Amino acid sequence: MSQNTLFLLMVFIVVLLLSQAFVTPIMGSSARARRRLRGRIQDLAVDGDALEHVSLVREKYLKKLSPTARFFESLPALDGLRTLIEQAGKEYLAYHVLLAALGIGVAAGLVAALFFGVGLEALIAAVVGVAFPFVWLQRARATRMAKFEEQLPDALSVVARSLQAGLPFSEAMSVVGNEMADPVATEFRTAFNEINYGGSVRTALLGLLERMPTVAVMAMVSAILIQRETGGNLAEVLDRMASLVRQRFRFQRSVKTLTAEGKMTAWVASLMPFGLGGVMYVLDPNWIKNLIDTTPGQKMIIVAFVFMVIGIVWIRKMVRIDV
Repeated sequence: MSQNTLFLLMVFIVVLLLSQAFVTPIMGSSARARRRLRGRIQDLAVDGDALEHVSLVREKYLKKLSPTARFFESLPALDGLRTLIEQAGKEYLAYHVLLAALGIGVAAGLVAALFFGVGLEALIAAVVGVAFPFVWLQRARATRMAKFEEQLPDALSVVARSLQAGLPFSEAMSVVGNEMADPVATEFRTAFNEINYGGSVRTALLGLLERMPTVAVMAMVSAILIQRETGGNLAEVLDRMASLVRQRFRFQRSVKTLTAEGKMTAWVASLMPFGLGGVMYVLDPNWIKNLIDTTPGQKMIIVAFVFMVIGIVWIRKMVRIDV
């Protein structure tokens, strides 16, 4: 393996670790948190069929597709990608995203092979190209969920005021869908449409929770379902929940501000050695010749790289706080 290839590989690993650790917003759900929420969704469901329901809105959408598109869009293997696209608020077909990812990967690999030859550089470029659409969708999902949680307290207040004015619960959700901005308007409108097309309130709320798997939405759905079974003043419950969600959102903002310095420290401390090494090599290659051409120097580079990875993981554990 050449020195340039090794350098690119080390930079790729460091940037990948930093991106996975610090690029996702503080309010984005991690994979572990989403699994935990999924387990709680199962506890909320009365039976197993409630989780596997087919959205009436989505069923109507599938009927508009051509037979070929409907076949690919209904493949079970693409369920995770379809969920990701839906949570990101996009209207792409899942198999279109998959084909685009493969096309970008092949194109990036060919371009890298043209400049660097067929080797590790081309493989890294192809992997980055394939991963780019999925990373972009994950970023869009995290941003959309953060914005949804920011709008949720106002939406709960609107529902509470509508209930106090005498509107039924489904019509109160329709008011949110018509009066507020996206993404909360889109999600509440979708839930209202599922109820309006003949679905139950429980099914529509569980569908909302599956599209927006956050702690705040889980608390809202739990409160509404429990109130429908036990009775009580739902408007008052939603008012209190709106206040609680606002306090939680303010606390999340404070956590994000306090951890920003640690994230920036990780980026600077991890990328600075590569930047300084590149500058020194350009100014005078002999300055670091003994470091990269001798066995002791290469061992020092490997040890430094290992400690760098450990440092990234360590800082990630310090600044990633689940609220």
